Amino acid sequence: MKVVLFCGGYGMRMRDGVSDLPKPMHPVGPRPLIWHVMRYYAHFGHKDFVLCLGYGAHHIKDFFLTYSETASNDFVLRGGDVQLLGSDISDWTITFVHTGLDSPIGERLRRVRRHVEGEEMFLANYADVLTDLPLNSMVDRFRRSSAVGALLAVPPQSAFHCVEMGDDGLVGGISTLQEMPLWENGGYFVLRPEIFDYLPPGGDLIADACQPLAREGRLQGYQHRGFWQPADTVKERHALEAAYQAGNRPWMLWERGGEHDSGEPVPGPDPLQAAIAAMQDELVER
Repeated sequence: MKVVLFCGGYGMRMRDGVSDLPKPMHPVGPRPLIWHVMRYYAHFGHKDFVLCLGYGAHHIKDFFLTYSETASNDFVLRGGDVQLLGSDISDWTITFVHTGLDSPIGERLRRVRRHVEGEEMFLANYADVLTDLPLNSMVDRFRRSSAVGALLAVPPQSAFHCVEMGDDGLVGGISTLQEMPLWENGGYFVLRPEIFDYLPPGGDLIADACQPLAREGRLQGYQHRGFWQPADTVKERHALEAAYQAGNRPWMLWERGGEHDSGEPVPGPDPLQAAIAAMQDELVER
């Protein structure tokens, strides 16, 4: 299936005052976020990408036009010639489409309609969220349905506690958001071309398409309690980088040597929370 990646936003919460990189181009390890997302899809056999470009488009174009396979693959240097022992993108197809600087997600999708309209279904993603979601399971369930769209549903990520209070002002209970029956949009979508019937010019994917579909009973939600982490802020990106350097990379399913066939995530510690805890311990020591 084709994969549409929304990678044209300004990413203001990721701004560090120094770099003008768009959010999906900020690095985690030797590669940018967007590479990790694309490599995840390629792991499941989906290697035909449509990039919805906008702000910082030249950074994304230059990265792929000057792509260095040696940054993440073993190789042999013999007589000045490079012999790759592996490859990341040699069998990828990438379509670059400028979809406007200020376009909302729905409008970006509308502007690449001709690239996916003939498909039975296609995948879509915000290009800045990493997960170990069993994608095959989500796609298979969607294929068997008559729904127009499906989205990944994950527990809320806020660390704040919810307080239950009575009319007398006494606290009756305290719980985390993750313990409550609440789910939020995880940014991974499976869509049928009928989605375009719901998108007006300048529209939003969630407000103008997903919400009406939900009211009609034509939107699926795939619940996932495994690893899921956005990189909306500098702190989150730094925590992902720390997890990567520590070798805790649950989103990199391609490193597991075939364990993805079942489509089920492998249990393990949450690398982001471990990284944040380490950062907090360091601050305490200082």
